[in-house]
Order: sequence, then structure tokens, then C-alpha cells
Amino acid sequence: MPRLDFSAAGRRRACASPVEARTSARGLRQRFNRTDPSVTGQVLKILATHPDAVVVGAAGTPAALPPKTLRQRGYKGVIYHNHGVGNNDFLRVCGADCNGTFLPASPVLVAAQLPADHPAKGLARDYIARFEARHGAGSVSAFGSYTSDAGALLEHAIPLALKAGAPGTTPFRRALREALEGTRGLADTNGVVNMSEADHLGLDQRARVMVEITNGKWLYQPH
Repeated sequence: MPRLDFSAAGRRRACASPVEARTSARGLRQRFNRTDPSVTGQVLKILATHPDAVVVGAAGTPAALPPKTLRQRGYKGVIYHNHGVGNNDFLRVCGADCNGTFLPASPVLVAAQLPADHPAKGLARDYIARFEARHGAGSVSAFGSYTSDAGALLEHAIPLALKAGAPGTTPFRRALREALEGTRGLADTNGVVNMSEADHLGLDQRARVMVEITNGKWLYQPH
């Protein structure tokens, strides 16, 4: 059975390796810490290369600092973020400096704007309604939907695993893994899950959409 590293560190290494190979030698990659009060030095080095686009590989509100600094320094090119900024606090902190920037995101962020035939639209809108009914309008983010989807996977797999043994036993744990890896066609708030031994994510291209930030809002960008 394949042994794959699905940890956060493993995902970072998998994503970083091809990027580092293309950018490090040319001085295009700059680092900053979440607690840094300024990224002016890094931004000036980036601007000196005259980039057509800048990708900010950061999450949460600290990810607002690079685009704000880029705009303050007059950068007019395209700025891309990642899934890690998919919450309203990021929009609040970045403000107008993030207008016209882009990110690949969960369908949950723009559920109401999705085409009617998108497989996640109905479940995503239902999740948003239930979440905001409890926590208030505008409180939803993509991150909670991932936990909800994990719960849906377990609801599907645990009854199958219980047929093999009691919870905590080796037969149960083995059957639970096999049930999860055998999941096929399970719709959730982010798409349709089709797992395998080699694929513990199970989502295809429909699970991410391109979003533009416009006036403090997420705007769906059709392909």
C-alpha cells in the first residue's frame, strides 16, 4: 500500500519544490514571517525583477501585508493569493489594496454565484444557511466547510467499518480506512469525492473556483 505524506508539512514540501526550482536561482522568491511588521525589503527586491504577477503564499490576515505593500509601492501587475485567505477577516484587513487580486478558493465562498449545475452549489448554500443561522450573517468561511465535509465522509464510512469490528480494534481501523479510500461519488459542500489508496483528497477541478476580490467581496470568475 502506498505511504503518502498528507501532513501540512508534506503538502508544503510538495508544492514548494517545483516553485523553488524555478524562482530561487533568479531571486524571485522572498520570505516573511507572520509577525513581521513590514515586508518593504522583500517587496523592493521583487519589484526590481519587474514581475508580471506575484503569488502570495500565505494564510490568514498576515497575508494582507504583501499585497498592501505592493500596491503602496505602485505595483500594477496581477496578485494571486491561495485558499488560506478565504475568510472575511482577510478582506477587512486588506481593504481596497486587495481589489483586483485573485485566488483559487472553495466553492463555499461564492456558492450563490455558482452556475446551477455545479455539484457543490446546493450543499454549500445549505451549509452557509445553517452556519450563519447559528453564528450570524457573514460569519461563514471556507475552513468550516472542510470540517463539515470530513464529517460527511465519516458518516459514510463508519457504518461500513462497524461491520468489521468494534471501534478501536484493528479490524475496525482497517475497515474504516478501506471504506474511506473506497468512497465514490459522495457529494459535499466543496464538490464530489472519489477516494483511492493513492488519493486521500478525492476532489477534482470542480472543488476549486477562481475568485476575484472586488470592493470587499468575493466575485466568482467563470472559466
